[in-house]
Amino acid sequence: MKNKKIMLIFLILIIIVLVGGYFGIKYAKNKQEQTSVEEYIPEEEITEEQLRQTIVSLYFPNKETNEINPEARLIDINEIINSPYEKLINLLIEGPKNEKNKKIIPENTKIQKYYMEGDCLYLDFSSEFLNYNKEEKDIMIKCIVNTLTELTEVNKVKILINGQENAEFAEAYEREK
Repeated sequence: MKNKKIMLIFLILIIIVLVGGYFGIKYAKNKQEQTSVEEYIPEEEITEEQLRQTIVSLYFPNKETNEINPEARLIDINEIINSPYEKLINLLIEGPKNEKNKKIIPENTKIQKYYMEGDCLYLDFSSEFLNYNKEEKDIMIKCIVNTLTELTEVNKVKILINGQENAEFAEAYEREK
């Protein structure tokens, strides 16, 4: 009788181990399948036009707080490859797309010339640039500098008006850290 009890307990233990092992292996396989990397298949092919696009960051002040915010724009790489400085400045002149931000560069301002000397970008604006809001001069400069120093070769920006240095923009401006 005692041998039958021991044999029955041993048999029950073997069944528990086998059933537990079966479910343990099944659980491990499911876990492995869930964590395996699946290939992403896009719903549509990427077009040539999409391949030629890049994202640039433009900086504009918030209408309510005057805090400077980046605004991402998707543009055709061909538009920026030949004259990135002119393209970025013209986008700043056009103003923000986000209605929470405000335009900072005065109306009718034109970029007449631009050139690099070392790591400093010289921007020659038309005289309309001087029609800025005096209280927002520093914000306007920060927006321009932050936008252009996104380009790796630009560390400073010097502003000229009609090819001449202007007392109001005498220094070369760097991005604030």
